[in-house]
Amino acid sequence: MPKLYDVAVIGSGPAGMTAGIYASRALLKTVIFEKNTYGGLMALTDKLENWPGEKSIAGYELAEKMHAQAAELGSEFISDEVLKIEKNGNVFVIKTSSKVDFSAKTVIYAAGSLPRKAGIPGEKEFTGNGVSYCAVCDGAFYRGLKVAVLGGGDSALKEALYLTKFAEKVTIVHRREEFRAEKITQNEVRSNPKIDFVLNSVAEKIEGKDFVEKLIVKNVKTGELSELAVDGVFIFLGYVPETKPVENIVKLAESGHILTDSECRTSTEGLFAAGDIREKLVRQVSTAVGDGAIAAVAAEHYISKQNQ
Repeated sequence: MPKLYDVAVIGSGPAGMTAGIYASRALLKTVIFEKNTYGGLMALTDKLENWPGEKSIAGYELAEKMHAQAAELGSEFISDEVLKIEKNGNVFVIKTSSKVDFSAKTVIYAAGSLPRKAGIPGEKEFTGNGVSYCAVCDGAFYRGLKVAVLGGGDSALKEALYLTKFAEKVTIVHRREEFRAEKITQNEVRSNPKIDFVLNSVAEKIEGKDFVEKLIVKNVKTGELSELAVDGVFIFLGYVPETKPVENIVKLAESGHILTDSECRTSTEGLFAAGDIREKLVRQVSTAVGDGAIAAVAAEHYISKQNQ
């Protein structure tokens, strides 16, 4: 029988690490699985300017603080990919890519999301050679060059602003006339002299030889095609919830996110969902942290009830 934990947290973003902090403070034996590095998408954010109490803080810095706090309180971190979660009676079995199974009385699923692909010719071929999904990771490679940013939400505009630190010119390609980002971010983008716009347009194809050389763009109103000479294409078209390990044991919304109640309970007893993986209105670090706290307390109550 695998080692039994009280709480297994899947994902080490802000929701997962907060869940670990709260569960460990409740003296529950807690393990947090991290697929890559801790912090999730937060760690790839250059600046957080809406985190309460901090005028501006780097995402990786906040991630390091959360990680240290969870570990100090007793949360065990395991670097492994969770492939599937099954429920056997009142115990959950967590199957990993290392082929080592773990078991837990409760699971808090906080695996977050993956970047949505554009699904256009050239995207797959040039990934790593001019196509990127992370400005913080790859922006420095485009010093003095021209890049295109696909998308019109908060992530797209903030990443475009970050890219202006390096690129000579940043062109935002968006299928609508208006952006969906926060107004303050829109104002920053529109006032930045390094940023141009191609609106009412979508990317049709990425072309080049060994590296990206141009982006073919289609105007959605006229159908006219045009070319943008660029050295890189950064894609920020939203995120796809990473639900595969639990898709057979929880109910999902049409969007693919996990349906929960106000206490982060899923359709499976003892399984909770927190953070961006949940179906909800706002997906921010602050709301992820709130989810993590609620899910951990709900898990503690569930365990106490099972022990009665």
